[in-house]
Amino acid sequence: MRGLISALAIGVVTASAATVPNDAQTVQHVLNRITFGPRDGDVERVQAKGLQRYIDEQLRPDRIPDPAMAARLDGLKSITMNTREIASTFEAPLLEERRARKQDAKADADPDAPKMPNPVQQRANSVLVELGEQKILRAVYSERQLQEVLTDFWFNHFNVDARKGRERFMLTEYEREVIRPHVLGSFRDLLGATAKSPAMLFYLDNWMSVDPNGPHPVQTPPRYARRPFGGRMVVPGNPRQPAERKNAPKGLNENYGRELLELHTLGVDGGYSQHDVTEVARAFTGWTIENPQKGGGFVFRPQVHDTGQKVVLGHMIKAGGGESDGEQVLDIVSRHPSTARFIATKLVRRFVSDTPPTALVDRAARKFMDTNGDLREVTRTILLSPEFLSPDAFNAKAKTPFDFLVSALRSSGTDIKDARPFVRTMQELGMPLYQCQPPTGYKDTADAWINTGALVARMNVAVRLSSGDEKMAQQLGSPEFQRR
Repeated sequence: MRGLISALAIGVVTASAATVPNDAQTVQHVLNRITFGPRDGDVERVQAKGLQRYIDEQLRPDRIPDPAMAARLDGLKSITMNTREIASTFEAPLLEERRARKQDAKADADPDAPKMPNPVQQRANSVLVELGEQKILRAVYSERQLQEVLTDFWFNHFNVDARKGRERFMLTEYEREVIRPHVLGSFRDLLGATAKSPAMLFYLDNWMSVDPNGPHPVQTPPRYARRPFGGRMVVPGNPRQPAERKNAPKGLNENYGRELLELHTLGVDGGYSQHDVTEVARAFTGWTIENPQKGGGFVFRPQVHDTGQKVVLGHMIKAGGGESDGEQVLDIVSRHPSTARFIATKLVRRFVSDTPPTALVDRAARKFMDTNGDLREVTRTILLSPEFLSPDAFNAKAKTPFDFLVSALRSSGTDIKDARPFVRTMQELGMPLYQCQPPTGYKDTADAWINTGALVARMNVAVRLSSGDEKMAQQLGSPEFQRR
């Protein structure tokens, strides 16, 4: 009997593998979607390995050796720093220099005098430039291509804009520690990591959201004291009224509550109301940042948290809670069927078509619910689906400017010595890296990127990349190369 079960299991695996085509056209299609485009010889290498095995490997990026990547990134010093280090090294000198400029009477003496380049400002800007460089270098050269594609996807899903205040000093750690490690893990873990990230707390203003009726007394912890005749006794804690802080936040901010429901989880038609938005915002009061100017991390402040009862999407959160109120909200929304469908739809749109096939969305959403939001299994369901592997999906997606640039660099075999010009190229193409202002992120559909002006800009980039090679310029600028 055991042998029969084993044989059947082997038969199932074999049958599954047999359903994945391995012809050159299908391999080309898959490489156009789960990587940033094939390099010279990639199609033949994947065929030799087998497309099924290649997809399985890409779903386990931690098992893929990527030794050359470290050398490519070696000169980018800020990308390994945490936010505290970045704040002290780049932001603090900038703030000090600005204060000095304001106190310098000579600075206002001649308003028509030509402005000289500010080295302190340029050095502060280098944090965002280096982050853009590493994004391009990883996309072009990393062997963990699916991880990079999904890092781009999920950063865009949980978008934050570098141009908001000191946000640019928080993005390095946000992408490295919050987004990239979770793209093939649990959606609940990814959601929780973004909710506590200073980058998200700052971008959507939740770090300033407090109970309008606070601050509340905080119970001091019990302490030990000496007894009059020796030994120790426990002295119970007492309620203590927090001191009023100058310029302390004064009220409830609903920005994060609204975007959590509308953009991060349920979707705009996910079945929530304005009342749910307010209740979610109440649950996240007190979720803030410790010393934001010094690059501090997440901290929960109970004295400004709304401890009253809340009802979110029909679920009651009992009064008297603290940080757990927000955690309960994240549990509720991450398990909601609308979230499963919203996430499935976005992933199917990214990998298959601008008009996601309903049947595949249904299966991916069901897999999300059955696995408690296991993103690896949801992604696997999509990548091994007949809809994804069908000829109908070939060349059905328009490349975003980032897809276009990186795929051109990969296709042309460009050896990048300095990635800064390509960071500037993304500005020219209308998709500056890490600088999408609305929380919706950049669109992933053809209507946003395919127009006459955009195609002319792409052709100009193709000519520059080809370095006078007319045949290469024609290939990179062809209508076929604009699609994936």
